[in-house]
Amino acid sequence: MKEKHAMCQSEKDCVWRGELALAAAVIINSFGVVLMLYSNSGISAISSVPYAFSLVLPQLSLGTWTYIFQGLLILSLMILQKKFVWQYLFSFVVGFIFSELLDVHESWIGILPNSMPWHIVYFIISYLLISLGIALSNRCRLPIIPTDLFPRELAQITGVGYPKIKISFDVICLVVTACMTWFCLGHLDGLGIGTILAAFTMGKAIGIIGKIIDRKVRFVSFMMPKKAQA
Repeated sequence: MKEKHAMCQSEKDCVWRGELALAAAVIINSFGVVLMLYSNSGISAISSVPYAFSLVLPQLSLGTWTYIFQGLLILSLMILQKKFVWQYLFSFVVGFIFSELLDVHESWIGILPNSMPWHIVYFIISYLLISLGIALSNRCRLPIIPTDLFPRELAQITGVGYPKIKISFDVICLVVTACMTWFCLGHLDGLGIGTILAAFTMGKAIGIIGKIIDRKVRFVSFMMPKKAQA
């Protein structure tokens, strides 16, 4: 307890373990994605493609399709890097846990009230949870969920600004989802006002939450040099 207190003598000196931040982010984001879908306002862009596959090919669950999608993203990054990057394997493991948690949350989410007023509440909560989860994962000093890792790494590989890569990635995901559900199911599914709102505003929300976190906490992890953890 004394050591923990010593690490937080002031807001700027407060140090948290990145491993705990990443664990919290995975739990928060997986619940946030399922809750947003349950709110009937649409699903987040990064989860829309696996969701479309789960509708068109329901033999596999949303979690399983998410795992496959994330695996393809990691493979794509390694091909672009033209080398094996072991840190990506850690991200793959994180993505697998995230995918499994999606199925866990889907198994019980139906017990929540299902009416329009509650849908609005669910969307607001899920929007804030996903924003917080991404802000934490971006600061945990560890490889993150592949769907978040992909645009960040692609920006570094190509030299194109992260905002352009992120927006393009999200738009491509939404277009693929729209095409799959329209041509295979005969109607659009998974895309709603919440999807559009999140695509255009969540980046700003993540930035605001991130600035608040940065003023109060810094993170260290086992992947950082010992001196940097001091």
